[in-house]
Parts: sequence; C-alpha cells; structure tokens
Amino acid sequence: MTAISRCFENLRRNQECALIPFITAGDPDLETTAKALQVLDHSGADIIELGVPYSDPLADGPVIQAAATRALERGTTLEQVLEMLKGISPSLRSPIILFTYYNPILHRGVDKFLGQIKDAGVAGLVVPDLPLEESAGLIKPAAEMGIDLTLLVAPTSSPERIEAIARASQGFIYLVSVTGVTGMRTQMQTRVGDLLQQIRNVTDKPIGVGFGISEPEQARQVKAWGADAAIVGSAMVKRLAEGTPEQGLDAIAQFCKSLKTAIKNPS
Repeated sequence: MTAISRCFENLRRNQECALIPFITAGDPDLETTAKALQVLDHSGADIIELGVPYSDPLADGPVIQAAATRALERGTTLEQVLEMLKGISPSLRSPIILFTYYNPILHRGVDKFLGQIKDAGVAGLVVPDLPLEESAGLIKPAAEMGIDLTLLVAPTSSPERIEAIARASQGFIYLVSVTGVTGMRTQMQTRVGDLLQQIRNVTDKPIGVGFGISEPEQARQVKAWGADAAIVGSAMVKRLAEGTPEQGLDAIAQFCKSLKTAIKNPS
C-alpha cells in the first residue's frame, strides 16, 4: 500500500476528510518553502501538494501563475526543488504530491524523472496536462516505484470518461470543482455534489475536490457532499506570499488549522 492510500485508509477509518494544501516551490524562496512544508505538516495537513514552477502553467489561475513567475525569476529549478525535498521529507508526516506539467518529465525521461522524485521522498504526482489517453506510460512505471499518479476529472467529463479516469487514477481521484483554471471562488458550484455521487457510483477510490476552495465553509461543504479530501491552493499561496516570509508562514499555519477544524468538526 502506498503512503497516500494508507493516509486515506486511516482517515476513512475515523470518518475524517483529508486536508490537502498546495503551495508553489520557491515562492518566496526554497528556504521558506521547506519551512512552509513543516508548518503545514504541523497545522493539520494530511497530504501536501507542492507545485513545481513552470513557465506555461495552463491549468493555474493568476495567483499560482504569479507565484510560479516569482519563483522562476529567482532561478528556482526542479533539481533545486528535489534537493530541498530530499532534506525535508524524512521529517514530514504528510505524504508529498508533486504537481508538475508533463514537459519536465518528458525532458528528463520518465524513468529518470521518477527515480529522482522517488529519491526526494515524493509519494504522488499530479500532471494536469497529461490526458487519460497518454497516461498509461507514466502510471505503470510510477506504480512500480510506489508513486501514485492521480488523474483529474473535469466537470465537463462524460460518464464514460469519468469511469475510465476513476479506473486508471492512483491514490485518489482529483475532481476539479469548476470549469477553468485554479483560483479562489466565493461559492462552490452545487453540481460538485452531483459529480461526487457520479464518481462514487463507479469506484470506491477516495475523491479529492480542488480548484476553488478558499475558505473553511467551502471545505466543510465539500465534505458534506461526500468528498474524501479538500484541496486548497490559491488561497494558501496568496497567504504565504503576503508580508514577510515569517508573516506568510504564520498566516498559512492559522489558515490550515481553520480548514482542518472545519472538516473535522462540521457544525
């Protein structure tokens, strides 16, 4: 059993919902990223998603795009991110999911890339621009290394495609709550509840909801709809970027705690 599957199994046993915060590596710098991973790990995160800065992030909204741009302007590279992770991951309770586009994987070669991230302590992968039809070439070798490749279900996916993605996705299924890019929304679309049920009808794998959760009440809502995980990105990245690094770290700690409280003790 992989680290991510084990995490979800333990949470399900206690009828709990996972909290998966997202941050961008290298924003404001990699030293702060390492501290942020520890802060989130101690503040209620169950799994942590770490975005690798990329120059053409098609799935990312303005907040995460800006964070990636700042990180790249500082010279952040995948090698540096993995080196940082190698040093910090042994001290983390939360499994790390790497969020990266496919080009860096293709550039290095699948086997080399997977070996590098495995050595760095990465437990899972999300590759937003990798379509289902081309995922087999990454899913199989990743699984052989104990790394879960999690696929995304869009609100526009057909029932047949949802079933195929659910069958192939590893670790959990990532349900995109809105049509479009990542970002903070003031309201969650009620159709998410219907989509969760639709996926639940074809698989018993955990389902995480992301793209749009920006406050504790929304995290509580997706749990009430039946999600196994609430994924929070832009709102977390925004808080980390505001003020000094120390202020940003304090802000994400408090925000992470409030989100975990919301999904652990629903009113």
